[in-house]
Amino acid sequence: MPRYFDLSSSKPQLGGLPDVPLGGTRAQAVHRLQIGIAGVVLMVLLVGLASLVQDRAREVDASSVPSAAATTEPSAAPTQADPLVEAGVVPDLPAERAPTPAQNPAVVPEQGSGNAPSTAE
Repeated sequence: MPRYFDLSSSKPQLGGLPDVPLGGTRAQAVHRLQIGIAGVVLMVLLVGLASLVQDRAREVDASSVPSAAATTEPSAAPTQADPLVEAGVVPDLPAERAPTPAQNPAVVPEQGSGNAPSTAE
């Protein structure tokens, strides 16, 4: 059953329903249908194109030589250089590390502290 929309009156009357349904005219419905079908076809084409690209990539990976011979001779590895030293921005570090003071263990409430005044009399 089609629904109708009428702004001319607050209540539709039994014999006075408008001729235009909520969905619009037949041409508008066909146009919406065409746009929807075109969207679905476009998505199918995009998925097909992505699948084609993926298949080609797999073929190239399978046909490539995994360990191809090097075309140049390997050179000796360069020595490790410290760029901060070369730039002169390294801070002066002492020759030996200063000993860190030993940390006293934390006082646990169950143990209490040996020099705390007692409140019991």
